[in-house]
Amino acid sequence: MKTALIVYGGWSGHDPEECAAIYRRWLHEDGYSVRMATETSAFADPSIHDLSLIVPIFTMSKIEKAEAENLTKAVAGGVGLAGHHGGMSDAFRESVDYQFMVGGQWVAHPGNIIDYTVDVADVADPVMEGITSFPYTSEQYYMHVDPSNHVLATTTFSGEHAPWIEGVVMPVVWKRLHGKGRVFHSTLGHRAKEFEHREMATMMRRGMNWAAREE
Repeated sequence: MKTALIVYGGWSGHDPEECAAIYRRWLHEDGYSVRMATETSAFADPSIHDLSLIVPIFTMSKIEKAEAENLTKAVAGGVGLAGHHGGMSDAFRESVDYQFMVGGQWVAHPGNIIDYTVDVADVADPVMEGITSFPYTSEQYYMHVDPSNHVLATTTFSGEHAPWIEGVVMPVVWKRLHGKGRVFHSTLGHRAKEFEHREMATMMRRGMNWAAREE
């Protein structure tokens, strides 16, 4: 059986507990045994090296050096990593090792909650099968991203809320390798209610299963 660990906490404005419950339900339905943890100390547990998948939902906060080292080594060794929005890409701002693994770091969301469009960047990828460009209402994340990411979806900034970024095409969903581990990230999902959005949920669930280590 595939095994997963969901570690949730940090800033409450991203609904970490509610999002963790959604992931737990999906993973159970998809045949995983799931453990839950609410402290970053879970990342230091040697047993995480045997997992199929780790899902972090821990906006901002701090990760200890030993925790980050063990987590990144586990992923480099083949454990999958998947997550969404600030719970994964605005976490542990002081840890460059963690950011290197994720492939991106949040830096701004001009205009806060706004209407924008998500465009498919790789129509041939199985994660994006049947998905076309769609409207979305949430924070439009401006990211610093790794050029080695395999970008699956993007968004284009209008410049309305920050004129100097007009026309910038920004990755929204990507996958990548970190050592032997697969990493998947979507910047969508400011609040748990956004998981009701069909395209958002479909990409996230498929991406999570793609990231999981094959048993």
